[in-house]
Amino acid sequence: MASLLCEGYCLPLDMEPQKPGEDEVACAMRLLERVLKDYPRAFDLILGDGLYARAPFFKFALKHGKDVIAVLKDDRRDLLKDARGLFKGQKPKVYQHGNVTRECWDIENFTSWPQVGRSVRVARSIERKKVRRQRSKKFHWESTEWAWVSTISKKELDTESFVKFGHDRWKIENNGFNELVNYWHVNHVYCHHPVAIEGFWLITMLSYILFHAFISRNLKPQLRNQYTKKHLAMMITAELYTAEVFAPP
Repeated sequence: MASLLCEGYCLPLDMEPQKPGEDEVACAMRLLERVLKDYPRAFDLILGDGLYARAPFFKFALKHGKDVIAVLKDDRRDLLKDARGLFKGQKPKVYQHGNVTRECWDIENFTSWPQVGRSVRVARSIERKKVRRQRSKKFHWESTEWAWVSTISKKELDTESFVKFGHDRWKIENNGFNELVNYWHVNHVYCHHPVAIEGFWLITMLSYILFHAFISRNLKPQLRNQYTKKHLAMMITAELYTAEVFAPP
């Protein structure tokens, strides 16, 4: 499924069934062909996890005038080895994001990935935050490391925003799919025919879009901020049941 990352929610654009024997990236490229045709100006940047750090996918995006940010996590990749070597001689920039401290390195013009056909950018972020253990009640520091490869330049996207976009990729999982599964029941198979499964998915996606469009574009901020989305959904459901029960014969 292709989702547009919006402020506060993810907007599902389209979906594509994965064929037998086909990997996720091939299916995604077929999906993007249609998405780019239907929504050519809806976005400029494609976010992907480590699976999408592949030359064919990057070249596909560039061919269509889009930039890519993908997680870079393969220790055997020459690009990552070269980047880590150069990062040792660069002083990191430090950013504060909530309770997380980020030490970031960011270098352009890497040619260690010739299959893409152009130079790429690599960014790295070591992130630390203080966590309190529930059992001991003591605080300690937790540290994580992230690396991304991208086609977008520093002129177009600064380091702090780059790292933020890199992490925003997970909002699609945590906010988009998580909400669809837990509150919209998309993981329930109502009918096992492949056309029916796809139909139910598309109907659910449309309902999800209309619901969020109503909340974000129709409700006033005072009312929207007063209630949770779940509460508003229950109010809409109650009105639908009321209209059905008390509808004139």
